[in-house]
Amino acid sequence: MTGGLKDGEKEEVHSERIGLLSSFLAPSHDRFSHTRWGNEFLHPFIRKQGNIYKPNNKDMDNDSLNEKTMEDVHTKEIDLVNRDPKRINDDVVKVDFEDVIAEPAGTYSFDGVWKASFTTFTVTKYWCYRLLTALVGIPLALVWGIFFAILSFIHIWAVVPCIKSYLIEIHCVSRVYSICVHTFCDPLFEAMGKCFSSVRIRTTKEV
Repeated sequence: MTGGLKDGEKEEVHSERIGLLSSFLAPSHDRFSHTRWGNEFLHPFIRKQGNIYKPNNKDMDNDSLNEKTMEDVHTKEIDLVNRDPKRINDDVVKVDFEDVIAEPAGTYSFDGVWKASFTTFTVTKYWCYRLLTALVGIPLALVWGIFFAILSFIHIWAVVPCIKSYLIEIHCVSRVYSICVHTFCDPLFEAMGKCFSSVRIRTTKEV
């Protein structure tokens, strides 16, 4: 047996006993919260999301990551440098001075006239385009937005349901038509085939 405890050790043992006794005599909700905290600490692979407990697996991480990275199409940033990312107007309205006016060899104007013509054409096209877009760009954007909204509405709520209903109805009609063909036409053509199968044609060549 070991010797007697020292004063410091006695105080430490006494404080531990008091702590255990107080935790045992604590209210039920404190013990419950302590137990709940201990369960969450012992089971780190379970977390609470809303009112449902789900395992913290890879699928859930991917779903949460996709939700975080999903951007609203109405609040996304606009690229002010590349304004034609899908290149729909590369070969249509991309017109420069060299594409319109060109002087062949031996038919040259004065250098000053050529430079002034280039500058006039480029600056006039640039500022006229900006002026037109400033005046009618926003109204035309409103008009085309309404037009394509109506077009999308008609396609989603009218065209596709009509096509779907047509496919369903034509499927029933096709089944009825195939039954009628197999019932009435197949025996007729089989009989005609048997009748004409007995016909023999012989050709002779006279010299």
